Amino acid sequence: MDTEDLFLALFAAPLVLIWVLYVWNRGRQHRRNLETLEENKAAGLIDPASLHPVIDANKCIGCGSCITACPEMPTHQVLGLVRRKATLVSPTECIGHGACKAVCPVDAISLVFGTERRGVDIPNVNPDFESNVPGIFIAGELGGMGLIRNAIEQGRQAMDSIVKKLGKPSGGVDVVIVGAGPSGIAATLAAQERGFKYVTLEQDSLGGTVASFPRRKLVMTAPATLPLVGTVKFTETTKEALLAFWQKVERDTQIHINYGERLEKVTRQGRDFVVETTKNRYGARALLLAIGRRGTPRRLGVAGEDLPKVTYRLLDPEQYRDLHVLVVGGGDSAIESAVTIADEPGSTVTLSYRSAAFGRAKKKNRERLDAGQANGKIKVLLESSVKAIGPEHVDLDHKGHPLRLRNDAVIVNAGGILATAFLKEIGIEVETKYGTT
Repeated sequence: MDTEDLFLALFAAPLVLIWVLYVWNRGRQHRRNLETLEENKAAGLIDPASLHPVIDANKCIGCGSCITACPEMPTHQVLGLVRRKATLVSPTECIGHGACKAVCPVDAISLVFGTERRGVDIPNVNPDFESNVPGIFIAGELGGMGLIRNAIEQGRQAMDSIVKKLGKPSGGVDVVIVGAGPSGIAATLAAQERGFKYVTLEQDSLGGTVASFPRRKLVMTAPATLPLVGTVKFTETTKEALLAFWQKVERDTQIHINYGERLEKVTRQGRDFVVETTKNRYGARALLLAIGRRGTPRRLGVAGEDLPKVTYRLLDPEQYRDLHVLVVGGGDSAIESAVTIADEPGSTVTLSYRSAAFGRAKKKNRERLDAGQANGKIKVLLESSVKAIGPEHVDLDHKGHPLRLRNDAVIVNAGGILATAFLKEIGIEVETKYGTT
């Protein structure tokens, strides 16, 4: 080998090594992504909860820009390359950021609601967030936007549209805002900033859906602009920190929110609306629905459900120390409640679910539940249902056999009654999206 050949060999060797390592790493990533996709398919975790990407394989060039742009990475492997094409490998982890579509260089990504097998009900609104019923506006999660930053922005923009439509304050109630989650808070701040008289209703507590998350749950968000406050630069924070921030905003801006007051009926009165709640009756020129998609908690419909020990969300696991607790439900909220309480000293936790398997829960939560069962901290009763709740016990049916358990507290995580029927009742058009925009 002459000097020139030796030089070429020495020069080429690192390039070959880099290429081999690149191919090996791509292959390893492909196998990992394919494994994740197949695991989610086997577990039935194939239906995204909200807005999500659909990738056109004929256009996709496999550059991976969408994967890098996903704000859920690396905590959750939402997107991955499978056979050199971008693929939604963990559909249930996608929460609709939409960053993937924005960075795709070949426009191969569309953002849609629902899938071919599972429809999502979305109310029809125009670009100003007004529904087909003049004067009724919809913003945030109810309209399909579950991301906190998007909900905040929609609440602010919807109130801008309401102000533009109404022109100027009337002296009476200008707008009733329903919901005090991210969208409702932003709308309330915007109304106060513009000098419009508002009534904000919240059936539960400040924070909406976020307030129902288990303690210390991480909340992903992004910088957003709040009226009267300015730019908020959260990235990854805890539920407690986010709620504490909103509580401070509530105090500092002196906005007023009617807690524990649920909307029941809306009727027309000329060009205005009559809004009836569990506590009062309001006349208003406009109505903004920012109520989220979780709806009113689904009740069990059994004797004893009105006892004080029955609740529909987990707020503070520490209050269940040394207690016998029954959690009802089979989704992520129920499993997270069960495993979180099981970590409290002296707690005895039973999880009751009517089906034969936890097909709707994420893999990570199912693994935590399996670990809890293995170490004896959690007892799981599949194919069971609550029949009655007593002061010191609960009666269940377990695979056709009666079962009585000692009990100090019941947490029902059985989902919510969505607002679809109510929307249709007041004349709002609702379209079921099956993988469409």
